[in-house]
Amino acid sequence: MTWKPELEELAERQRLAEKMGGEEKVSRQHGRGKLDARARIAGIVDEGSFREVGKIAGRGTYNDKAEFEDFSPSNLIFGRANIEGRPVVASADDFTVRGGAADAALHRKFVQCEKMAHTLGIPMIRMIDGTGGGGSVKSLEDMGFTYVPAVPGWDDIMKNQDTVPVVALALGPTAGMGAARTVASHYSIMVRGLSQLFAAGPAVAAAIGDTLSKEELGGSDIHTTNGVVDEEVSSEQEAFATARRFLSYLPSNVNQRAARIACDDPVDRCDDSLLSAVPREDKQVYSMRKIMESVFDRGSVFEMGKRWGRAAITAFARLDGYPVAVLANDPSFLGGSWEAKSSEKVERFAKMADQFRLPVVHLVDNPGFMIGEDAEKTGTIRYGVQAMNAVYRATIPWASIIVRRAYGIAGSAMSNAENFQYRFAWPSGDWGSLPIAGGLEVAYKADIEAAEDPAARLEEIKARLNQVTSPFRTAEHFSVEDIIDPRDTRPLLCEFADLAWRRLDAE
Repeated sequence: MTWKPELEELAERQRLAEKMGGEEKVSRQHGRGKLDARARIAGIVDEGSFREVGKIAGRGTYNDKAEFEDFSPSNLIFGRANIEGRPVVASADDFTVRGGAADAALHRKFVQCEKMAHTLGIPMIRMIDGTGGGGSVKSLEDMGFTYVPAVPGWDDIMKNQDTVPVVALALGPTAGMGAARTVASHYSIMVRGLSQLFAAGPAVAAAIGDTLSKEELGGSDIHTTNGVVDEEVSSEQEAFATARRFLSYLPSNVNQRAARIACDDPVDRCDDSLLSAVPREDKQVYSMRKIMESVFDRGSVFEMGKRWGRAAITAFARLDGYPVAVLANDPSFLGGSWEAKSSEKVERFAKMADQFRLPVVHLVDNPGFMIGEDAEKTGTIRYGVQAMNAVYRATIPWASIIVRRAYGIAGSAMSNAENFQYRFAWPSGDWGSLPIAGGLEVAYKADIEAAEDPAARLEEIKARLNQVTSPFRTAEHFSVEDIIDPRDTRPLLCEFADLAWRRLDAE
């Protein structure tokens, strides 16, 4: 006597689970230009590495003799897999089973999926497609009662945010709980034209008078510019590749350290283009991203959140193979001034770098917090102070390169001024409590008005002050540590990365 009959039933249940919502619904999913849940998992993880957990969880149907007849699987698929040889928890909502709604899922399976990541200390990948909430109003009639809202497993979602890298891919319309699960991540991605995200969908929004399409209500153009979602890509395959690359810069959990990779880019590489990277005209813009590409390992810069908070650039990169977090100003947007959204972006990124113990390189060209009516209405100073607090509270090694301007409170948020300053300034450095041009005519108003030639007196005063504002005068007083040839930036930052990682590896 063997257990062959039971094993045959197990194989049949597994076969039925692989059918997902059935041939018609899977075909409909593909017809929308979307991959199914199992194809998504296969697309994002290393080939052959996925081991599913709870494959036969779902709802069985039985005849009047209590014999098994059919099976509808749960609409959450998850398990252990590898990305670049490193274990992760990979999960995907199955939209073909009741649109990914929670009333077709098993709460314990969802909770166990989230628990697996922080319990084992491995990254969490969520591929979200559906509401993830309570399903339709019609389901309440089938239940025969309603319920007080609660989210089983939310405590585990928070634990994952605190302990392991979490990546969320919105791969279709995601509303309610689905939207919340997307946002509760360290990195989130939407596919242009395929993904939408909202607290409630168009039909519910219409009840308050907002008659909008899914794209108008919650498309990627909205959420990648307001900071809700980090990245917009053009296809699901690009989303998978982007998620994998993000994870390559981070450790598996907060108690481990990110990996160094082999690097064939010389540490002592000096780029002559840096000599003219910053124009002499102080109002002329330049490309900070070109500077980043020059000083970090070739091809290693990975920017996140490019479409929101645009005055601040946040990215990962490598120096001699060591991963680092990068903050920079973009002088082509608001002159690099931090407004509310840029400050929010800096705060979030600084906290993430500190959480996962990545050294920070800050490329500074900050003329200060944005001023004016809009800046005041959006609470720039509050968000700016929160960004500054995040910088000051960070305990990871920190290096600053003053590329051009550093003015006011925002300029002082380049690093924690109370700590040892691993800091270098380019000869283009320009700093102070406020730009000279902004206060000169006020400070010297009486002198200028009393002159026979006010315009000539103004130019005379400007010439005198230009001498005072020379960065070399500051260096004489050791108010800035070192002024460097811009071409030496990469070698010096590689030195910093080596020292920083020696310290981090000893923690």
